[in-house]
Amino acid sequence: MQAARAVADGRADALVSGGSTGSALAAGLFNLRRDRGIYRPALALPMPMPASAPVLLLDVGANVICRPEHLVQFAHMGSAFAQAVMGIDSPRVALLSNGEEPAKGTPDLVAVHTQLAAEAGKGLNFVGNVEGTQVTDGLADVVVMDGFTGNITLKLIEGVSGRTLRAIRDAAMSSSRAKLGGWLLAPAVRRVREEIDPEAAGGAYMLGLRRLGVIAHGRFTRRGFARAIEVAARGVQEDVIGRARAALVQAGALRSAGDGLEGDGAGSSSEPTATVSGQ
Repeated sequence: MQAARAVADGRADALVSGGSTGSALAAGLFNLRRDRGIYRPALALPMPMPASAPVLLLDVGANVICRPEHLVQFAHMGSAFAQAVMGIDSPRVALLSNGEEPAKGTPDLVAVHTQLAAEAGKGLNFVGNVEGTQVTDGLADVVVMDGFTGNITLKLIEGVSGRTLRAIRDAAMSSSRAKLGGWLLAPAVRRVREEIDPEAAGGAYMLGLRRLGVIAHGRFTRRGFARAIEVAARGVQEDVIGRARAALVQAGALRSAGDGLEGDGAGSSSEPTATVSGQ
């Protein structure tokens, strides 16, 4: 809370937290506050991929339930972040669904696809739907989903990556011959481990607030926390908040003052609360 207040008061430019995701998001909502016209903040995480650029996943846990207009805004915020912080000129934006066809997915997801393929996608490089198996194939730079799906997707990818590396290590230690082969393969395995190291991304980013916030994982080493600070600084320097807002204005995707907020769980029309599922 003290760090978030320092940013809100102008004594700092960005928030970097090593605490719990829910606490950091709550501190951001109460102090940094949602940007004007934003329905919900989103947690965006650049997921490192071996031998390719990271893929930005959002939302990865801030909002369990999302309406179509929320996902439309996430698409624009994610694209702006990918341009400003990840250095991608024209990020390919996709929706995570159970099929590539526009009619695949829940009714809300189909509605989002229709909107992004039309006027609501103005300024976006929208490439349609991707399936779960395609998230890691480099078909999109930004993959948009609700926080429930996003958190499960993130944890599943992390779990499979970690288990695979442990299996390789166990196999390399299973016999004298395997140990010799493991010794020869060690440099290549280390490179792969570094490529998929979650610390390289710096953590998850709170988008949709009036200032930038970064939530580093509690088990990060000093390398991960340093990276979180570096990327937060770059996000401020490249004005990721302003660029995201400009993209939303261009697409006409900002919430108007007369829009209702039913289903947000809000106590008032001016400040809806996010439902946090955790990172």
